[in-house]
Amino acid sequence: MEEKKYELTDETITWGGHTLHRIKSLKDFGFIKKGDLGGYVESEENLSQEGNCWIYNDAKVFENAIIADNAQVCGYAQVRDYARISDNAQVSDEAFVYGTTIINDNAVVNRNAYVHGNARVYDDTIVSDDARVYGNAWIYGHAQIFGNAVIYGDVNISDYAVICDCAIVSGEASIKGNSEIRGYAQIKGDAIIKDVSDFIVFKNNWDNGKYFTWTKSNNMWKAEFLYGTGEDLIKRVSIKSEESGKKYEKYVKFVEDLNSND
Repeated sequence: MEEKKYELTDETITWGGHTLHRIKSLKDFGFIKKGDLGGYVESEENLSQEGNCWIYNDAKVFENAIIADNAQVCGYAQVRDYARISDNAQVSDEAFVYGTTIINDNAVVNRNAYVHGNARVYDDTIVSDDARVYGNAWIYGHAQIFGNAVIYGDVNISDYAVICDCAIVSGEASIKGNSEIRGYAQIKGDAIIKDVSDFIVFKNNWDNGKYFTWTKSNNMWKAEFLYGTGEDLIKRVSIKSEESGKKYEKYVKFVEDLNSND
């Protein structure tokens, strides 16, 4: 049997009702030296004895989560449930990964990002800065998700897509190519975004300053209070304020004119 690379120490903490042990290396490997202390695991099942994978600092891996290959978990990150981090993936800072999530290849999850549910993050993807990815979302290629962006549902985001600044992507949206979604965009439903011409973000600067988004592929509108057609949007707003309804009607007409020129 191959020599173990680490052991569980007697230094323990109680976390979420689980007793976690700090780990200690038994030999040199990767950037780790014999005797180095690492983060916390619930059992040896959480961290593979093979490869250069390691848990640093006060990071915690427990329940049925697995860290394998050359994956790194550090800072105050938490990995739990049935999550699996493998290959050269990194989870750091205060990131939280749980559910049946799979993070592999060279993917990075950090800076208070949450990835959970059945999400899969791989290739050279970066999920960071309070972003949240969950449901059955698949994020891959060189995609970047950050800045409070929320991705959920059966969404696929790939290539060099950038989703950020509070953008919400859900439903069965497919976002790829060189897309860059910023400025409080809300992309949902069955929208397909291939480049920046496939959506428009507007601001309600005559009332509450909220943003609302139109997506070209399905000709749908997403506002704070509604997801529907342009007609739905106008009717809903007009109930509250006829004047505001007329404002929204102008935006809907503007988009219709754009489409008529395609």
